[in-house]
Amino acid sequence: MPVYNKLVRDRIPEIIEKTGKTFTTRILSNDDEYIKELKKKSYEELEEYMNAESNALEELADVLEIIHALAEGHGSSIEEVEAIRKEKAEKRGGFQEKIFLIEVEDE
Repeated sequence: MPVYNKLVRDRIPEIIEKTGKTFTTRILSNDDEYIKELKKKSYEELEEYMNAESNALEELADVLEIIHALAEGHGSSIEEVEAIRKEKAEKRGGFQEKIFLIEVEDE
């Protein structure tokens, strides 16, 4: 029996159950543990995006789902995260101009 020990989407147990397989789950005990597991999951999802070829947008959607959950886990919302993103973009810019910094001379 494969052991996963990872955070999964809410409907995964239902999907597994429909296959007739048995499984074990638990509800994460506190917000700190939940945030820790979301952070671990973010690495997994980002790696899947980095390795994606034909399904990059689907993998990017998974990354975005984690960002939504992390915002809520921190007692906030995706709208607040978006407001912070916009403020930072106004002050520091975005990435639309594709600028690649090579070096900065120290004096």
